[in-house]
Amino acid sequence: MAKDNKNKPKALKKEKKPKPLSPMDLLKLEVAEELGLMDKVKEVGWAGLSASETGRIGGIMTRKLRGGYSLAVRG
Repeated sequence: MAKDNKNKPKALKKEKKPKPLSPMDLLKLEVAEELGLMDKVKEVGWAGLSASETGRIGGIMTRKLRGGYSLAVRG
């Protein structure tokens, strides 16, 4: 018989730890900032962006990567 995890108290569920940002995540944040979308991302998250906005971010990321943009750690 399978266990039912639905009744597990919330206090016992593990909280997610924020994972470190990958170089691609940093590039995405950089492009979103350039396009003036960071306020919207902070308010509603990435899922709150329209398809047009996310496509624009992806297109610019692709153009930068193909143009020789380095994903080395910036500092």
